[in-house]
Amino acid sequence: MMFAIPFPMIDPVLVEIGPFAIRWYALAYIAGILLGWRLARVLVRRTPEVATAEQVDDFVTWVTLGIILGGRLGYVLFYRPGYYVTAPWEALYVWQGGMSFHGGALGVIVACWLFARRNGIDWVAFADRVVCVVPIGLCLGRLANFINGELWGRVSDVPWAMVFPTGGPDPRHPSQLYQAFLEGACLFALLMVLARSEWVRARPGILSGAFLAGYGVARIVGEVFRQPDAHLGFLFAGATMGQLLSVPMILVGAWLIQRGRARHV
Repeated sequence: MMFAIPFPMIDPVLVEIGPFAIRWYALAYIAGILLGWRLARVLVRRTPEVATAEQVDDFVTWVTLGIILGGRLGYVLFYRPGYYVTAPWEALYVWQGGMSFHGGALGVIVACWLFARRNGIDWVAFADRVVCVVPIGLCLGRLANFINGELWGRVSDVPWAMVFPTGGPDPRHPSQLYQAFLEGACLFALLMVLARSEWVRARPGILSGAFLAGYGVARIVGEVFRQPDAHLGFLFAGATMGQLLSVPMILVGAWLIQRGRARHV
C-alpha cells in the first residue's frame, strides 16, 4: 500500500446564506483582478509611461469580460466541442464550471487591443504591463482548484501524494500546487525582475513574449504531472490538450522577445 497524505477537506464554499454562496473559486477570480488592478496602476506609470492610472481603472471592466467570455468560449471550443454541439445553450451555464486559460488569454488580448485602440494607446506596450499581473490570478486560481479537489494529478508514489475525494483510491500528485508555483509564483517573479529594467520596458513585446513563453513552458511541465481530462485523454504523441495549446504560446512569445530586442530606441 502506498503512503498518502490526507487531503485537507476544505469546504469549497466559504460562506453560504440561504440560496447564496460565496465560493473560494469565485474569490480567486475577484482577488486576482483586484490585486492585478492595483499593481497595474503602478506599472503603467513607470518610464516610459504607457497609460494613466485612470485608464487602468477603466480597463478593469474590459479585462473582466475578456477573462470570463474568452475563458468560457475557449473551454467550449478546445475541451468540449462535441458536447456543446448537441447542447449549445449550456455553453452559457458558466455556473457549472469549465474555463480555459488559453481562451481567457485570447479574451484578454482582444480586450487589450480594443481598449488601446479606443484610447490611442500603444497596445503592445500596454499589454506588456498588463501581463505582469496575470500570474497573480493564475496562482490563486490553481489554489482554488486544489481547494475544490479538482484537476488533480496523475497516480504517484511520491511521499507528498494525496488521495483526492473525486480521484479514486490511488494517491496522486497535487499538481494544482505545482502549477500554482510554476505558473503563478515563478512566472510572477520572472516578470517582476524583467519589469524593473527600463531597457526592457522601453522595448514593447519583450514582457508579453516572456509571459507567453514562460507560461507555455510552465504549463507543459505542469501537465506532465496532471491527469488529462477524462473525455480527452492523451492526444498527439502522448501530449495533453494543455500542452498542445501551449506550444504556439512559446513560439509567439519567442518571436515577440526577439522582435522587441531588435528594436532600436
